[in-house]
Amino acid sequence: MKQSKTISIYLTLLVTTAVLGFFGCASQRAHNKESLLSAAGFRAITPSTPQQQSLYASMPPYKVQRHDFNGRVTYAFADKKAGVLYVGGENEYQRYRQLGQQQQIANEQLEAAEMNQNAAMNWGVWGPPGMW
Repeated sequence: MKQSKTISIYLTLLVTTAVLGFFGCASQRAHNKESLLSAAGFRAITPSTPQQQSLYASMPPYKVQRHDFNGRVTYAFADKKAGVLYVGGENEYQRYRQLGQQQQIANEQLEAAEMNQNAAMNWGVWGPPGMW
């Protein structure tokens, strides 16, 4: 009885986590990019003139794009949900890439630490001993 109750709790947690992860991944990635862009020094601009709005509407969403404007390189990211354009220069873009790499390394280290913790607990791939 106790073992079946434990199994049902683990299965409920697993299903809940999977559902939340499925629906939350896309918005989390977009929000993560916005956070990195802001931290790198990109400015958030709301298109206000008809020309700005037309250019903004033609941009692909959630993708950093390089633009050459009057001999000057700029980078832009269109957040279609918030209606904001993130704009930065070469220095901001390099900082954005550096922050992204640092975040990726941190995520990989966290994943490795979690795997080491699971291995130390001898859970294996199927969960705690006696669960199945």
